Amino acid sequence: MAEVITISDAQDPRIAAFSAIRERDLVGREGRFIAEGTVVLRMLLAAHHANAGIRAEALLLLENRVAGLAPLLEEWPDDLPVYVASAAVLDAIAGFHLHRGVLALGSRLTAPCASDLIAGLPEKALVLVGCGISNHDNVGSMFRNAAGFSADAVLLDETSCDPLYRKALRVSVGSVLSVPYAREQSGIALLSALDAAGFMVAALTPSGQTEIGAIASGLKDRQRLALVVGTEGEGLPPEVLARFMTVRIAQSSRLDSLNLGTASGIALHCAALALGKLG
Repeated sequence: MAEVITISDAQDPRIAAFSAIRERDLVGREGRFIAEGTVVLRMLLAAHHANAGIRAEALLLLENRVAGLAPLLEEWPDDLPVYVASAAVLDAIAGFHLHRGVLALGSRLTAPCASDLIAGLPEKALVLVGCGISNHDNVGSMFRNAAGFSADAVLLDETSCDPLYRKALRVSVGSVLSVPYAREQSGIALLSALDAAGFMVAALTPSGQTEIGAIASGLKDRQRLALVVGTEGEGLPPEVLARFMTVRIAQSSRLDSLNLGTASGIALHCAALALGKLG
């Protein structure tokens, strides 16, 4: 197990990357990220040991969490630092009260472009695409659903928020570190590339022409499907709805729409069943 290093000064330069977390989250970390909580830490370790383009860099713990985390600390690389601090020092470092007491610093070493990611997808493939997703909770839910229903990748347009943002990572229960993704280009450009690669593109909207449960008949001989979701409220851009197949989720008349996390989960479940991706 790596040596445990006690930090008694919130200004200690060795833990500078953990300081003022919220402010740094807002401006971006250029490929680096903060993983918060034991579940996300476990996913970070799995990705690190799998050489999946994700690297762990450092760990910062509340001093009374060390004993309970012994099994995970055994998996932590011996050459990477493990820092511990009291609650007061840890809160001063982070800039807010950190009740979970577990922070890890990681980095995404490789970020495949969308075209390479699409080119590497299998013949039977399911992709979730987000256009203009500006809420980090929604991005996290997309990745959690994608992992839960065996999606092969998540594609986000350039206006969507960063999946490596701490809250998105936490809501995804670390699935951002295991599901392949790319974030670039316009929604239309991403969907056009998927269309050219033989994907049936299905845009989710309450006014969709096809009910999601009938998606299997639309696939016919094709075994490649891209489900597209837009931001809550405005939904998908008109050019997307005009160009591609639209699908809806049948629901009670008491509400006009579902939140993005629920809608993407239902749609992915139906799509995964249609493609035979679930046991």
